[in-house]
Amino acid sequence: MSAHEVIQESYNGVAEVYAAQFSGSLSKFPLERGVYVAFAELAKEVGGPVADVGCGPGYVTAHLASLGLDVFGVDLSPGMLEQARKAYPELRFEEGSMMALDIADGALAAVVARYSIIHLVPEDVPGVLAEFRRVLAPGGHLFINFPASDDASHPTQSYDHKVVTAYRWWPDHFSALLAEAGLEELARLIEQPGPDAPRPFLAVGILARKTV
Repeated sequence: MSAHEVIQESYNGVAEVYAAQFSGSLSKFPLERGVYVAFAELAKEVGGPVADVGCGPGYVTAHLASLGLDVFGVDLSPGMLEQARKAYPELRFEEGSMMALDIADGALAAVVARYSIIHLVPEDVPGVLAEFRRVLAPGGHLFINFPASDDASHPTQSYDHKVVTAYRWWPDHFSALLAEAGLEELARLIEQPGPDAPRPFLAVGILARKTV
């Protein structure tokens, strides 16, 4: 079974439980929601549709729609898409791989990838970032989230995720990969772990723009 198929089957198996556990969880992350407000304004300035890539059960897609964006979700897992369509029948969800998006060049004002790259083996990430750049319009934006490595000497670290193996990234290293793909970092959200923090790990979100 390929890595692609392992991810797909793993999330199919937990889709219903995952949706029940995490739908509505954005209420715990006010800083991230604040970034989405700015992200929505930037996307509207560019004009055009927005893709939530790796949308899972669709709650981020729905949140972006509530901010006035023409947004649709893309996910590898048919099980996750079933949950998304059940919860948000008014929105569009499509099966697809971020490694080869069925989207025309320059068609999107923006892309969101909320923790959806974490299961990619590190050598696949540059190609995915290039794919995000391909589908973005000139000046289009990407907001991408991932758990952060805490050791600059090890820019990627694998760890045991509850679903399937995942990876942490050193933020500066990831920013360099974005730049190599033609995506310029504009801002960075860093949320520290702690006993009162909403996440038990160092979380990073990078807002980037497609360079000409």
